[in-house]
Amino acid sequence: MQDLSAFYPLISIILGAVVVIGVIWVATKLMWKVAEPNEALIISGLTRGTLETREGMDFKIVTGKGALVLPGLQTVRPLSLTLNETELKVSCVTSQGIQVIVDGVVIYKIGDAPPFIANAARRFLGQQPKMESQVYNVFEGHLRSIIGSMTVEEIIRERDKLASQVRSASGVEMEKLGLVVDSLQIKDLQDPTGYIQNIAKPHIAMVKMEARIAEATRNREAAEKEAEAEAMIADAQSLSAIRQSVAQANAERAKANAAQAGPLADASARQQVVVQETEVAKLEADREEQKLQTTVRKPADARAYAKRTDAEGQKAADISAAEALARRTELEAQANARRTELQAQANANAAAAAAGATKVTGEAEAAATKARGDAAASAIKAKALAEADGIKARAEALGTNQDAVISQQLAENMPAIVAAAAEPFAHVGQMTVLNGGEGVNRMIGGILAQVGDYLPALSTALKNGRDAHKRDGKAPEA
Repeated sequence: MQDLSAFYPLISIILGAVVVIGVIWVATKLMWKVAEPNEALIISGLTRGTLETREGMDFKIVTGKGALVLPGLQTVRPLSLTLNETELKVSCVTSQGIQVIVDGVVIYKIGDAPPFIANAARRFLGQQPKMESQVYNVFEGHLRSIIGSMTVEEIIRERDKLASQVRSASGVEMEKLGLVVDSLQIKDLQDPTGYIQNIAKPHIAMVKMEARIAEATRNREAAEKEAEAEAMIADAQSLSAIRQSVAQANAERAKANAAQAGPLADASARQQVVVQETEVAKLEADREEQKLQTTVRKPADARAYAKRTDAEGQKAADISAAEALARRTELEAQANARRTELQAQANANAAAAAAGATKVTGEAEAAATKARGDAAASAIKAKALAEADGIKARAEALGTNQDAVISQQLAENMPAIVAAAAEPFAHVGQMTVLNGGEGVNRMIGGILAQVGDYLPALSTALKNGRDAHKRDGKAPEA
């Protein structure tokens, strides 16, 4: 058997090394502290603080990793970073002086940044349950302050705005405590005075009224639809009965038509014959009427129209010829008289010149006077003859167109007629006419109206006089 005494020193060394390693591991296990994800380790004692923690005291903050803590020389304490919740129930007074009770909840935690952890460690390390009362006090004061500047209506409508303002107002104080607010919710708004309930009453009444109106409208529409449906059913039943009656009537009529088919066919044939004969008679009558229209009536109308046209043309021609003859006769008579007068003056002048040497001035004047007398007599005679011819021509024209001659005489004597109508104004010394030119126009219009009133009577008198002369066999005077 091999001697093992030579291996004892080696075994002792190995066992010693294992013991030392075990002691070192146990010691390290006891001194090595690891921070949980939701906590921070605050190490104080033989250590130096960071820039964030040096103000006030020196301590080390460890989050998310491990650190070696020397027992007896250093102290390590955990600081929880989990969420915390604080219920709020704050009695406030609005800007309207109305008391309300605000129910809310604040969800907060210690901030993850080293400054927040340092502030929280200084205030709440080992006393974290006190955070709830501190947070309540902070939010209570800010809630009362902000709600005091708002109305009840604004609080109801703008809860998010209220929460945002409270969070902003408490941010600085929460930062000093090392806390951050994750959420602030206004859960309920209690109204001990009944103000909110009274505000809602008009809206509730309006909603109820609209609901009743809508219900009544739906009931009315339903009733109308039911009535329409009943009416449609009645119409359908009536239409069905009518169709049945029509079908039965058609069947009866078909039977009657079948029974009367033969007589009706004969009567229809006779009716067609009578209709055709009537049409033929109408056509023959129309033909005769057209024939009469073409052969008798139209030629007669044409002849009558030609006679009327010829008579009117002849009458116009006779009047124009008579007027032309009278004018020509008058002009010839004036020309003959003027010629005779000139001849007489020439003879007188020649006689006066021839007798100038042998006779005295008196004999010459006597001869001249005699010559002028003879010339005047000849002129008067020629004028009388011309007037007689003119009167004769007018008498002939009067037999053809009496109205035209009378109209001519009235036109020739119109100045004298107007002068006679205006004669009463000749004896007026002064006359005042109102309305200026309009008054003068009215006065002259009155005179002309009087003349117009006298013309029909004068025309009738001339006609009667000429008819009387014609009956007596005398020529009418011009």
